[in-house]
Amino acid sequence: MTQNYDIKDLGLADEGLARILWADRDMPVLASIRKRFAEERPLEGVRIGACMHVTTETANLMRALTAAGAQVALCASNPLSTQDDTAASLVRDFGVSVHAVAGEEMDVYERNIEAVVATNPQIIMDDGADLDTALHTRFRSELAGVIGGTEETTTGVARLKAMEADGTLAYPVFNVNDASTKHCFDNHYGTGQSTLDGIVRATNRLLAGRTIVVSGYGYCGSGLALRARGMGMNVIVCEVDPLKALEAHMEGYRVMPAAEAARFADVWVTVTGDCKVVDAPAFENMKDGAILCNSGHFDTEINIGWLEEHAVKKAEIKPLVEEYTLADGRTIVVLAQGRLVNLSCAEGHPSSVMDMSFATQALAAEYLYQHADELKTRVYDVPASIDDAVARVKLETLGVTIDELTDEQIAYMNSWNFAEA
Repeated sequence: MTQNYDIKDLGLADEGLARILWADRDMPVLASIRKRFAEERPLEGVRIGACMHVTTETANLMRALTAAGAQVALCASNPLSTQDDTAASLVRDFGVSVHAVAGEEMDVYERNIEAVVATNPQIIMDDGADLDTALHTRFRSELAGVIGGTEETTTGVARLKAMEADGTLAYPVFNVNDASTKHCFDNHYGTGQSTLDGIVRATNRLLAGRTIVVSGYGYCGSGLALRARGMGMNVIVCEVDPLKALEAHMEGYRVMPAAEAARFADVWVTVTGDCKVVDAPAFENMKDGAILCNSGHFDTEINIGWLEEHAVKKAEIKPLVEEYTLADGRTIVVLAQGRLVNLSCAEGHPSSVMDMSFATQALAAEYLYQHADELKTRVYDVPASIDDAVARVKLETLGVTIDELTDEQIAYMNSWNFAEA
């Protein structure tokens, strides 16, 4: 594959390389995999098409894949999340064909996805299933060459399972999102910290003493609520799942419908993966000066269209901070155009948690290639052996040791007739 690229400025590569290597210091599990990959070359000559956030952490995953012998083409999974210096270093220093520019318009975003499709990828690595969707709709002629893929977001997995359910999924996909080493850490701890980081960087507002509304109490929402409470915020949770709502209540958070929560919200964060989570009933009751943002994948969770239609004035306070003034004089502030606030206004999840997510991703790609002939066209969970291996290596790098079951304990746990013991 002849390398080609579409990035902002190759001259940013020195800065990007320094940041990539800085992130690498906190990604020891992925580094150990990269070392083995370089020795064994398990993906020699394999074409990988990736649609992911172009960040320093992603760059270290790309380094592992190229060390394994893969030819990698990468585009962004969000128009606002690309780090231009990282993209430049990936092209110059690691031979990755990157097609991503921070702030790219949607037509450029789509064109860059098309550029990755044009490399005839055999393995798809997706973050939100935009590349998968493009292949299953506009580029069906390219499906025959795809061995399979991996998906690392809740939103993307939902789309792929919908494809599987209606019989349109064309290749096997590993659900990396639901691997324990991903959602228990990346979603829970990563989203909590990086979302608040994005809010603070964008607004410079004091969080302590303010009220935050969290829509969605899954792994991401629960992690965000926990971190917000740790920063001294009063937390309200909005949910549609009765069990998750009960869990939030038992954790000490107030739980209420969105229209009611709107009266109290100083800050509102959506983390559901759905559409119109904050809609007319909430806007009509919303507290003056409320700050809205999203940490779900797509920019559909906040109904920006309603604000555009009903606002009498719209002003950009600073980059990625837009204020809408309603007819009654109330103002509502939206961060990052309703896109991912943690990646648009900050740098995304910390390297330490992405270490596990991307280690799992790399091993899932290796497994997929080695077992392609055995896999059916469906969405698979990541093999438990991969999850376990990543967790064990992570513990080792942290200097943490744990106990092991004795043979007697294993036998006991696998027994039922204790009278014969």
